[in-house]
Amino acid sequence: MHNEKRDRRAICVHGAGGGGWEWGIWQRVFAAHGWTTLASDLQPAPGGIGATQLDDYTAQVRAWTASASRPPVLIGASLGGLLALRIASRMPTAALVLVNPLPPSPLPMAIEKSAYPPIVAWGSARSLTGTRRAMPDADDAACIHAFRRWRDESGSVLNEAWRGVVVTPPMCPILLLASELDEDVPLATSAALASWLSADLILLPHASHVGPLLGIAAAHCAERVLSWLHEVECNPSRAPRKNL
Repeated sequence: MHNEKRDRRAICVHGAGGGGWEWGIWQRVFAAHGWTTLASDLQPAPGGIGATQLDDYTAQVRAWTASASRPPVLIGASLGGLLALRIASRMPTAALVLVNPLPPSPLPMAIEKSAYPPIVAWGSARSLTGTRRAMPDADDAACIHAFRRWRDESGSVLNEAWRGVVVTPPMCPILLLASELDEDVPLATSAALASWLSADLILLPHASHVGPLLGIAAAHCAERVLSWLHEVECNPSRAPRKNL
């Protein structure tokens, strides 16, 4: 009997103001189950972060995906979720996992927000108090870890994402994780996006926007995603199930 070991690869795309470091807990959990993960930092355009556009980040995710020897699993959080969704709608993808993603058009964010300045000073003006406020479901060590690593972000990227980006729903299996206490992407918005994508939906009680990656339940979230990926691998043609 032929017993070929499967090549399990995932590309993880971080959110605005963050970096590949956000996926550290998930990478350790995935590695323990035999997965290879890529979690690179999105790079500013040659003109600097203030000149960076959404297409600059999209091109980087496209390049990461194209470099894989076979269609990978794409995993994206927040802005990274929108980027992963854009690429999965254009390139062969084994599966797509979205963690509190910024929604595409025509789904509204349902939150009023003024336009961002050219450079959003999430790194240069960061504070430990603000980090703890953004991460109520994380311990002190995680808050300090994140506080030291936040970076400034492109206002143009965020403004374009906030206005809504048109995408075509991918044909691959899709899982969406939605945090109950997300103050950036409302739970109702994530649920509507899951329905529009015909995606499986995992609701995360008491979780913040970044909680699934950096909170005290991050490892458990990664385990739940791996269980879903195993189910998809065993039965890729199954119909999505809601509220796992």
